[in-house]
Amino acid sequence: QVQLVESGGGLVQPGGSLRLSCAASGFTLDYYAIGWFRQAPGKEREGVSCISSSDGSTDYADSVKGRFTISRDNAKNTVTLQMNSLKPEDTAVYYCAASRETTCVALHNLGPYYWGQGTQVTVSS
Repeated sequence: QVQLVESGGGLVQPGGSLRLSCAASGFTLDYYAIGWFRQAPGKEREGVSCISSSDGSTDYADSVKGRFTISRDNAKNTVTLQMNSLKPEDTAVYYCAASRETTCVALHNLGPYYWGQGTQVTVSS
């Protein structure tokens, strides 16, 4: 059974940092494109970042470019999202999601196949 489990969320002050992790079981993350999505109250879910397996390329939403970094640790079968210079507008539930394809283009066009349960990130003073 495939499971994706996010961790690392919490409460942080504006300007602070958090590191989210996505751990997989029953599924080898490094074979597939992995994305992070978020959903704030009253808003639609949006894509935050993606990392491909084909060439390791990454992409980011304009709102997080230069502040967030996505990476893989294949030995641990995890994908992490390092979030720096956090802003109140980053407050949301963050979800890890896995494609069954290797590229971020496919993940965005076809949508993820597996989802984690989400982790809350709150940026507030």
